[in-house]
Amino acid sequence: MAWLPLNTQEGWEYWQAMNLMGEYASANHALIHEHILKRLGAAPLFTVENHHNFAWKEVHDGEEVIVHRKGATPAAPNILGIIPGSMASPAYLVRGAGNPASLNSAAHGAGRRISRSQAKRTFRWADFSALLRDRGVKVLCAGIDEVPAVYKDIEEVMKSQQDLVTPVARFHPKLVMMAPAGERPED
Repeated sequence: MAWLPLNTQEGWEYWQAMNLMGEYASANHALIHEHILKRLGAAPLFTVENHHNFAWKEVHDGEEVIVHRKGATPAAPNILGIIPGSMASPAYLVRGAGNPASLNSAAHGAGRRISRSQAKRTFRWADFSALLRDRGVKVLCAGIDEVPAVYKDIEEVMKSQQDLVTPVARFHPKLVMMAPAGERPED
């Protein structure tokens, strides 16, 4: 739907459903993290909610608007977020700069260089097993459309958004759990 006014029944129902799905996704992430921490016998130092590909009601230039961050994540002043690279490259914990020119947004990840379908035609897991082993990454579950080569260089992405976020920490993936091959990933 290219246009769906929120002051209609359909628009209101869509808004309510989208927010419910956001809460559902957030609750699932919280449970996954809780189970991992329990297995590790660890406690979180703090948590970071990292909604992306979502829409928010916000005020910009004195007007209430809907900001849909497709490929983006909130980066309002001092808001913490996560900007991942790939399963073989670093992710960043960042603090939002609150840049009004970007509607207080930043890229939510490295971004794809090639489509999922092209990745499936092009790559095999054997092409990446040595790289993943060398970086100490164990893949529990993922489709070939998520291999490292499909993503842009996270360091270049971070350099290009220095006016949007400030890196706080950098960490490297060790376990990867994504949608299984053949299952439709989230859009």
